[in-house]
Amino acid sequence: MSAVRLRQLGLSMMLAVLLGTSAPAEVARRGPAISPRQAAPPKTEVFQPEEPGPLRIPDSALEPIEFSDLPNWADDDHASAFATFLASCRPIANASANQSAPNAASANAPDARPVRPALRAVCRRALAAGPLRGDKARQFFEENFRPVRIARLGESAGFVTGYYEPIIEGSRFPTGIFKVPIYRRPPDLVAPDAPPGASFPNRGRVVRITSTGESVPYYDRGEIEDGALDGQHLEICWVRDPAEVLTIQIQGSARVRLEDGTMLRINYDGHNGYPYTAVGRALIDRNIIPREEMSMARIREWMAANPQEAKEVRRQNRSYVFFRVVGLTGDREPVGGQGVPLTPGRSIAVDRALHVYGTPFFIEAELPLEGARSADPFHRTMIAQDTGSAIVGPARADLYFGAGDDAGRVAGRIRQPGRFAMLVPREIDPVVAGARMPLPQARPAPEPEKPAKALRHRGRKALRKPSRHVRRQRAYR
Repeated sequence: MSAVRLRQLGLSMMLAVLLGTSAPAEVARRGPAISPRQAAPPKTEVFQPEEPGPLRIPDSALEPIEFSDLPNWADDDHASAFATFLASCRPIANASANQSAPNAASANAPDARPVRPALRAVCRRALAAGPLRGDKARQFFEENFRPVRIARLGESAGFVTGYYEPIIEGSRFPTGIFKVPIYRRPPDLVAPDAPPGASFPNRGRVVRITSTGESVPYYDRGEIEDGALDGQHLEICWVRDPAEVLTIQIQGSARVRLEDGTMLRINYDGHNGYPYTAVGRALIDRNIIPREEMSMARIREWMAANPQEAKEVRRQNRSYVFFRVVGLTGDREPVGGQGVPLTPGRSIAVDRALHVYGTPFFIEAELPLEGARSADPFHRTMIAQDTGSAIVGPARADLYFGAGDDAGRVAGRIRQPGRFAMLVPREIDPVVAGARMPLPQARPAPEPEKPAKALRHRGRKALRKPSRHVRRQRAYR
């Protein structure tokens, strides 16, 4: 089939997605957390998936293409991409058929998105094949997936950022050096709109339950920094300053090296319900840091040199993130939202309301990998294994770069546009899906122009002055 024909069919898909239903997104990126006490979920019927339905992603333009249309596709390290994909496949292949979607009304409601059952079939074949190298790994992707360009409607490109896992010095007890606490999730923090039995969401409405049972907004960043949680024994550990806490909250996890050398691993476990406000944007708007110099390292430097101003700027971001302890070892990568360890340079965080974990994406961009002013080609297959409340939209990804200061320097520079190709399982034929989707209804025909009426004016016949609408029509004849 010609590329022109494919693009024509892709256009019909782009129009048709307008008919899809809308999905309901400081960066909350991590795995499942303990949910608040809620009523027992209602019983649901067992979901038996049939053939995958048509591909529908709200507010998205979809265009089927060929692998030959992907720049430098053949030059990628397909063995590395396949190994990361294989890690995602293990939980996918073993998952229950009636696993719920992230925005389902109930935790037991089945995930009806067609990518999920189709991806499970591909994963079973991947696990049966085992580790693949070179051309065999590339061949597996080409035989089992079809690339589909994806972008938000009306846009030609998406957007990529970077994240990493900080390694920070800390203490189990407050000291003269380590005096800023990292908190676990408070027991009075409740997400009332979360489905019964679901894990604590990484976005949405959150309230505090008072001693009288009243639901009120939770404390914001300023109130918490001023001691609103003191005396509740929620402290996991202490670090040097609020800028380090902010860094950990933005990244969603951290390794805290304690006084005895023990590496404490902490991970996202909840938020206070306020939307995330980028501190970097506030510094740019105030002409404190130029846009071209903006990075996490630059923000930390400025905060360290200007502690009083930094306090006020930090509080512009009312969002606050809570954590849980996930281990006492420092030799493994953090676990992402899917529940598998992330792979530096291959794992991405995506909008979980739109995309299924384990989905491969081919991302094209020019990124400052080698230095702040470089524009290095980036053409790579990435696997969706994580999520975040700031990661919103069909062509939006956060690239994971690893742990430590070197990874942090690179991740902090990444804020660039990029082109996305979603690798869709061939069980879902996007061309057939586009042909089956209904198009928007045709516009009604314009009403015929009414003839001008004769008027009497001071004893003489005069024509009514043409309306502005009629004059405009005449002007274009």
